[in-house]
Amino acid sequence: MSAPSTSLLRANRHSKAPHPWLVRLAALRAWLFLALLLVTFEVWARASYGVSFVLSSYNAQSIAVFAVAPLLLALGETFVIIAGGIDLSVGFVMGLSAVLAAHATNAADSSLPPLPAMLVGIAAGLAVALVPGAINGWLISKLKVPPFIGTLGMFGVARGTAFLLAKGTTVPVTNDWFAALGNGRLLGIPVVVLVTAVFVLFMHYLLGQSRFGQHTYAVGASEQAALRAGIGVGRLTRRLYLLSALCAGLGGVLYTARFTAGAAQAGEPLLLDSIAAVVIGGASLFGGSGTILGTVAGSLVIAVIQYGLVFIDVEPFWQFVAVGVVIIISVLVDQTQRKLGGER
Repeated sequence: MSAPSTSLLRANRHSKAPHPWLVRLAALRAWLFLALLLVTFEVWARASYGVSFVLSSYNAQSIAVFAVAPLLLALGETFVIIAGGIDLSVGFVMGLSAVLAAHATNAADSSLPPLPAMLVGIAAGLAVALVPGAINGWLISKLKVPPFIGTLGMFGVARGTAFLLAKGTTVPVTNDWFAALGNGRLLGIPVVVLVTAVFVLFMHYLLGQSRFGQHTYAVGASEQAALRAGIGVGRLTRRLYLLSALCAGLGGVLYTARFTAGAAQAGEPLLLDSIAAVVIGGASLFGGSGTILGTVAGSLVIAVIQYGLVFIDVEPFWQFVAVGVVIIISVLVDQTQRKLGGER
């Protein structure tokens, strides 16, 4: 066993592990709640309308597409929260990427064929997202600015920049390849869903199987123990916020593709949903725990609630109430797990 791994094990010996059944419950609670939601809406749909909610391919695909943008933001947020941080800038980083992707595609369309022009737009959208991500990481790791304050400041910077670039309006895109990316289907499945699924698999591997993921968990569990184990916490922090911004950038690019227009406010309503998805999925806001599959379940829970309430003709404002209640329940479960596990 390597020296860093030995040090981490020694540092963790003094903490009492949670009960095994609590660990399993925490890992599955989002999926169990998702199943409960699906059963509830299925019963309601059959009793009230005589149709199926779960077995409808249209409903299933609509929910999946609906979940794409908040899930992409939540994937990056998962890493940051596991490490004990938070990123409040992702919503408008997504909007900034959406706007620049649209502008870059339109500019490239004048001199390049549609496919290369689309690739230029995608590259521009992803690249611009890395700028606020790099600044966030630098502020937090070098200047020791609290993540809440640093990313809240970047929230404002990204917001203003996005609206300035968009000139207060949406930026339409006429590139056919971009439209196909956002609205096309492969084997009957929306392309944006397939792209997101592939990205989810990559992020699942990165968190669960790579040294980067192991170090992320270690820093969230105990930053001091991670430092003693030889982990470069500052460098890891910078990479985490770059990754979070990259996820937001991908969300912005796919938003532009789906709606064939970039909008500064593309991710404005998704910040709470992305953090909620991570928490509902079993991650602790205190750091040290969480999974990508849990975040996927959390995102689907939110998407099913929002789509399902519209489906059964409930006032849309109840969506906020329902999601808020689920967040509170998830936090209470996490707090209970920590107390029973001997954590403070």
